[in-house]
Amino acid sequence: MIEITGLSKKFGTKQALSDVSFVAENGKVTGFLGPNGAGKSTTMRAALGLIHPDTGQALVDGERYVTLRAPMQAVGAVLDAKSAHKARTAYDHLRTLAYTNNIPKSRVDEVIDMTGLGSVKNRKAGQFSLGMSQRLSIAGALLGDPKNLVLDEPINGLDPEGVKWVRELCRYYAGQGRAVLLSSHLMSEVALTADNLVVIGQGRVLETGTVSDFVAKHSGHSIRVTTPEPDKLRAIAARFPGARLEVEGGSGSSNSNSTPPQPGANAEQVVTFHISDVELHALARACASVQLVTYELREEHASLEEAYMELTHSSVEYAAAQVPNAQNASQSAFQSQPSQEESR
Repeated sequence: MIEITGLSKKFGTKQALSDVSFVAENGKVTGFLGPNGAGKSTTMRAALGLIHPDTGQALVDGERYVTLRAPMQAVGAVLDAKSAHKARTAYDHLRTLAYTNNIPKSRVDEVIDMTGLGSVKNRKAGQFSLGMSQRLSIAGALLGDPKNLVLDEPINGLDPEGVKWVRELCRYYAGQGRAVLLSSHLMSEVALTADNLVVIGQGRVLETGTVSDFVAKHSGHSIRVTTPEPDKLRAIAARFPGARLEVEGGSGSSNSNSTPPQPGANAEQVVTFHISDVELHALARACASVQLVTYELREEHASLEEAYMELTHSSVEYAAAQVPNAQNASQSAFQSQPSQEESR
């Protein structure tokens, strides 16, 4: 378990952390999210004794990191993919870490196999790509078979197979009752991997909780209906006061109580609607009662990325200018690709 309590840190005039408190529980993957400059890496480094906070403390299984007798067995960390000496081979780098921490030489071979470095173990670290350097850094974190993992952007530079492997590794360690603290900007992976979330912005904890609760709190929901009888659906929706319809790829939303358009030549055209402020079961029963032909009827929820953006938009420190025509491009992509819901 990793406990962060009241951490505050100031670098010159910049307040990097302000009373940061949370717990990365045993048996859980805790996703640590926040914009660039939010304080994620500073918090992780403070937890590992690399930064001395002005106030507060960080404990690993109830102890300060600097007092641990076997630190690599207590916590394995990935903080910098390029931390290995450039002139040292991958094998020698891991062998040195093992030797100085009383870890058997056999464990070096084990983590080399685990991370897929067998074919390049005698290559110098300075010749590694970012992805291979990341694997080497993860191998170092696993050397002590630690009770806790602290992973700062561990999937940067990895190929899809490597990303999947890191996801499975995190779930495996959590399944063994260990604590995993994972920071990442790839929201789809956090959604698939994490149990709990800690969201930080401008050095302050904005929210903590489970992934599902976070998404539910910071996003609305709608019902997606695809039908060749759009006018009939509009009439059904008009039965529900306050219901709103939006045509996918259309020019916006409309109130369901407005006068439905008259059936025309395109009445049989298949149309997809997004309907909000209506319960799924009530709408489904209403559609069935008039025998509405539907090709799709399902409830949609926002993704973790959308919920995260909703919470942190005011805490972004390094905001870029909007890309010209970005909205039009997004709409075109939305029209050409079916909506997808993320699932664990």
